[in-house]
Amino acid sequence: MKCLILAAGYATRLYPLTENFPKPLLKVGEKTILDWLIDDIDTAGLVDRYVVISNHKFAPIFEDWAKTKQKITILDDGTSSNETRLGAVRDIQFAIDSLGLDDDLLVIAGDNVLDFSLVRFLEYAREKGTSCIMRYYEPSEEKLHKTGVATVDENGLILEMEEKPACPKSHWCCPPFYFYRRSDVPLVKVGIDSGCGVDAPGSFIAWLSAQTPVHAWEMPGKRYDIGNLASYEEVQRTYHGIL
Repeated sequence: MKCLILAAGYATRLYPLTENFPKPLLKVGEKTILDWLIDDIDTAGLVDRYVVISNHKFAPIFEDWAKTKQKITILDDGTSSNETRLGAVRDIQFAIDSLGLDDDLLVIAGDNVLDFSLVRFLEYAREKGTSCIMRYYEPSEEKLHKTGVATVDENGLILEMEEKPACPKSHWCCPPFYFYRRSDVPLVKVGIDSGCGVDAPGSFIAWLSAQTPVHAWEMPGKRYDIGNLASYEEVQRTYHGIL
């Protein structure tokens, strides 16, 4: 299995903190965000390569960070500004094409921390035998307008998913953590060519779930999304690692 880490954004809402430094390498407690994620995933022994997809501006900083790591590849997508970014789905396809990836893929955002282990998500995906996403109940309709929202059946099968819906059809919010089974990886390009959105990573899953079964695992804990300075300060105060 390969793990793709989406880290090509510019985190403009965190300026000046991230004006010249990538958000995934900010520290939360004693570790960087990326180290929290990778250290957890690596305990399963299932991932043989981590691919951090960066923009051109921050690629050298990621390269310096990776010098002391194992199994990590830094991929520069060539973009240099927020206005010219490829978008998450095109970055995923860029990695697939650049590295000739033909394997199961764990695709995650590099700017979130969790208080539960992603290993449990991988176990769920293995049990289902399909591509999978994660979900949690979000009571705020205002927040649902800004994320992926899924409707599911009693077995967790996605019946419908929409990215940033004007009228959310459920309260199941879908954070940017995905498992693509190997047979679905070639469909990323098909989805792009078919006109699925490319900016938010959930746009591809919304398209994919209409083509083939995709299941949604209910998260057993909390996700900490570091979107602005206030949320970063809150995470620093409240995050205590994986429970």
